[in-house]
Amino acid sequence: MLRTLAGSLLLLASATAIAQSLPSKPITLIVPNPPGGVVDTAARVVAQPLGQLLKHTVVVDNRPGGSGNIAYQTVARSAPDGATLLVSYSAYHTANPSLMTKLPWAPKDFTPVALLVTATNVVAVHPSLPVNTLGELVAYLKKNPGKFSYASQGNGSLSHIGTELFKQQTGTNMLHVPYKGSGQAIADVLSGRVHVFITTPPSVMQHVQSGKLKALAIAGKARHPMLPQIPTTAEAGYPEFTLEAWVGLFAPAGTPPALVTQLTNGVKGALEAPEAKKQADAQGVEIRYLNPPAVATLVTGELDYWNKVIKKANITLD
Repeated sequence: MLRTLAGSLLLLASATAIAQSLPSKPITLIVPNPPGGVVDTAARVVAQPLGQLLKHTVVVDNRPGGSGNIAYQTVARSAPDGATLLVSYSAYHTANPSLMTKLPWAPKDFTPVALLVTATNVVAVHPSLPVNTLGELVAYLKKNPGKFSYASQGNGSLSHIGTELFKQQTGTNMLHVPYKGSGQAIADVLSGRVHVFITTPPSVMQHVQSGKLKALAIAGKARHPMLPQIPTTAEAGYPEFTLEAWVGLFAPAGTPPALVTQLTNGVKGALEAPEAKKQADAQGVEIRYLNPPAVATLVTGELDYWNKVIKKANITLD
């Protein structure tokens, strides 16, 4: 009886200690992108159910600019108390260290909390291009080197680096036209001023479904549930070209392990909520939770991979 009581008290004390580690102020999720798009979607998918599970106010704060560096620097310099967290975009997190020699943050400045969502990319073109398959696009671009352009969300974005990877693997040549986010990019692609856009489904899905754009392939291992008629790049004859974006949650380095554990458990529960899945499905992203050690392994591997791609394409933001 005494042992049972002592054990119960110990569990209660441990739970209380963990609960007290949450900050008294609201938890702010800093997003390095403007509203809309996969990164903002991920933040909003997790924010409400996370707040409900933790019984804590969780707010989303969009701080775009500087190729993500404004948001990353803000979180890197924040107190490691769980009050300020980074909703990290894979292209910024794993590419910026290779793109910039004077980066105002480093990967070591962050502690992984959880992976939130992933989003494959879709190869979309303006209907004016006389192509209906990925193979036809590659052949057409080879016949017209440098005559057509592709859009990206900005220099160093995944759409930029990913399309350069596509060019490397297919031996094609297109002019790069960078924009500040998906909204401006998609406007010019829809108008036909720019011809190709390789990006995540939320940016182009409604336009493909309405016929304003043509989707030629999904750059992932499986077809996209919202675009089931579009083949994968492997099915289209280009299995070497895959491009997947991910969004993860990170805390400032030095955040106490007990707090990281509480946060990652809360995120896991939040992402399992039916409303979270419904919201993610509607936006064309896939919920994919990973725990902190798994996220750390993912980041290490991708830092090496994208460094090689960026150096080969001679991409720099300096």
